[in-house]
Amino acid sequence: MQVRPYHIDVPEATLDDLRRRLAMTRFPDPLPGGGWAHGADVAYVRELCEHWRVRYDWRRHEASLNRIPQYLCEVDGVDIHFFHVRGKGPRPLPLLLVHGWPGSIYEFHHLIGPLTDPAAHGGDPADAFDVVIPSLPGYGWSGKPREAGWDIRRVAAAFDRLMVEALGYPRYGAQGGDWGGIVGARLGAAHAEHLVGVHLNLIMATPPEGELTEESRRALEEAAAFQAAETGYSHLQGSKPMSLAIAQADSPAGLLAWIVEKFRTWSDCGGDVERVFTRDRLLTNAMFYWAPGSIASAANLYYETVRNGIVPSYIHEKISAPTAVADFPKEIYRAPRAWIEARANLVRWTEMPRGGHFAAMEAPDLLLGDVRAFFRGLRERPAA
Repeated sequence: MQVRPYHIDVPEATLDDLRRRLAMTRFPDPLPGGGWAHGADVAYVRELCEHWRVRYDWRRHEASLNRIPQYLCEVDGVDIHFFHVRGKGPRPLPLLLVHGWPGSIYEFHHLIGPLTDPAAHGGDPADAFDVVIPSLPGYGWSGKPREAGWDIRRVAAAFDRLMVEALGYPRYGAQGGDWGGIVGARLGAAHAEHLVGVHLNLIMATPPEGELTEESRRALEEAAAFQAAETGYSHLQGSKPMSLAIAQADSPAGLLAWIVEKFRTWSDCGGDVERVFTRDRLLTNAMFYWAPGSIASAANLYYETVRNGIVPSYIHEKISAPTAVADFPKEIYRAPRAWIEARANLVRWTEMPRGGHFAAMEAPDLLLGDVRAFFRGLRERPAA
């Protein structure tokens, strides 16, 4: 597998077309009740689109992204785009960071420095990592799979090959939430011989058989409420993704509405999305879907995973690699500790004081500290 240097270079014609489409957007009238009650708030999306058209400077953010060493590598027939930054310390530990939907590798952008060069950010150089941050196949500037079968198991296998075969790391750590948490759980089960440990800020499970505590009943009720109110996106993308993606590929406003509503609903923002995320951060993340035209291929991960009979959210195999869970209070799904202990080699559980689904962007200080602490005790251990 050949690793090739890469940098992001969005054609000027693509940016001109984006601004034209934003200017020509036909917004619907708000429905009775207004605001965010029916999903995306028309007034807010209109305002954010105007910022995107007039004030947002993609070239500045593109230049910042291109200061990070990044590469392409074909794995199992698909080019994987990834950041790869070497650590500065006595023995940097390789660390795979995996994003989810509707995020991107940009979620980890501001953690790269503290993870790779802790001494420059007030930390201990012994905590340095070599970080590898790949875009999921079909996401961002990774290649779009041209054949069926790219479910979450195949993604995990491809990322393991990237780490071990392409980059030469026989043992490494993994961290992730959303799809990244599911990839991490799969790596810790199916590829545990390569894993030093797995750190997750989203992990989903069902109760152990016969387990009927009050905590379990409460967790099941919360999960059922979330399924009823918040999983329409998943059902659609898991069954008929292209019916929506055709519209989203044509309308940047439609794409942005679909994404930004989740950043508001799933984060610890108290209803004000800009309390946690700046407009430029929201838009830079959206550009990972708009500029390379990846909204359909990203949604297809849901379809392929469901099509192949996998309930994507839940642990299916025992995670034998040492596992840590960072439990953020506004995460969309929070399994009780007892459920995870029954299915994973759980060695660390941290209840966080704040933060939600997008932990790397919402509470980078808390996530960073927990990742450092977890792997500090595992660096010298042999792989499982």
